[in-house]
Amino acid sequence: MSKTYRPWAPDQNWLLPPSARDWVPEGDLTYFLLDVVQTLDLSPILRKYELEGRGYPPFHPRMMVALLLYAYCRGVFSSRRIMQACEERVTFRVIVGEDIPNFRTISDFRKLHLKELEGLFVQGLRLCAEAGLVKVGLVSLDGTKVKANASRHKAMSYEYMQKEEERLRKEIAELLSQAESTDAAEDELHGREARGDELPAELARRESRLAKIQEAQKALEEQALAAGQAEEGRRQAEDDARRAGGETPRPRAPIHPTPEPKAQRNFTDPESKIMKVSNKGFDQCGNAQAVCNEEQIIVAADVTDQANDKRQVCPMVTQAQENLAAAGVEEKIEALDADSGYYSEENVSHLEREKIDPYIATERLKHHEKASCASDLDSPPAENLTPKERMARKLRSKHGRETYAQRKGMIEPIFGQIKQVRGFRQFLLRGLEKMRSEWRLICLTHNLLKLFGAQVRAAA
Repeated sequence: MSKTYRPWAPDQNWLLPPSARDWVPEGDLTYFLLDVVQTLDLSPILRKYELEGRGYPPFHPRMMVALLLYAYCRGVFSSRRIMQACEERVTFRVIVGEDIPNFRTISDFRKLHLKELEGLFVQGLRLCAEAGLVKVGLVSLDGTKVKANASRHKAMSYEYMQKEEERLRKEIAELLSQAESTDAAEDELHGREARGDELPAELARRESRLAKIQEAQKALEEQALAAGQAEEGRRQAEDDARRAGGETPRPRAPIHPTPEPKAQRNFTDPESKIMKVSNKGFDQCGNAQAVCNEEQIIVAADVTDQANDKRQVCPMVTQAQENLAAAGVEEKIEALDADSGYYSEENVSHLEREKIDPYIATERLKHHEKASCASDLDSPPAENLTPKERMARKLRSKHGRETYAQRKGMIEPIFGQIKQVRGFRQFLLRGLEKMRSEWRLICLTHNLLKLFGAQVRAAA
């Protein structure tokens, strides 16, 4: 007796066209995002189309926004891969209503409305707040290096630029002299109308490289000059304050606003920088920052070209406060924890002025190693302790250990979910502003996934 199997007829024609929705289960992320997009204020995007007024009817902006949000939630970022997913995956077909846009249309829409898409971050935060997911008594700050859309081999230091500029100048001069000799010989042999193309091609290649190097040198010099002027202004303000208090300004070494020999600039994406990445040496990156709460909702997101995190505390806290206010959250940030990369006396003082209790590690500790502090935790701190020693002592207390320990369960899993689960390990766009917009779009979809998960759990 032969086994009976279920009917299988891949070439079977449909009597009526099926609905793709019949193949997507109820409660899927697809329907959640379609509902979310209907609530978003897309007037800045819609206004661009209304002002245009002519041309072939475009895809509806709400559909395009829904497609991008769903694709980013599913870890599909390339416009070509998004189009391919629309052709192959039924959930994507539901999103676009069986009307698949070309990859170029997807790419152009994202580029044209990148700032408006970035602005949806606060609207997503408001939705999370309405669901009760934005409690900000304690927040955590951290950063992760995301590879830029540029090769680190296309970067060059200022010192090497100077050497390369001199070398190229000599080669160009030699090629010009050789070209003149060749031209004279060819004129004598073939007449004045004859010419060779090899030398002009070599000259063009070297002159193009020289122009790029000179442009990069100029940019580094301008940056150094601006930094020198800023430092001069800071010194002047400090000296004026000393004079006003009856003190004599302290002597200082003169400022020489020239680039450091090791200062680097990338020819492909000048706004990215070579940064140290975990277990992989160095790479061309952007430093992606995030502030989150205990529910792993991101309340602030930014990208900087500075490898060091110390300067990110003040701007990230300010952005978090502004985003929370814009999202209608009245609750204030009460405490912040961060790793040792963010510690400085200035950062601690800033947080205390903002009435935010800081829990920032003072040094990177090995596994099971305790922070060094000679003071007895059961007694009041000694008056002669430095601010760093006070912070170390604070983190060794029971409350300090419990508060700081929450950091690993708050901010670190977010980067794992974004980079490992969804596969976002490299920016698609170049330039700091575009990388910042792309990162906030990633963070927006992270928050929407958290909101969707909370709704699923509530319905279970």
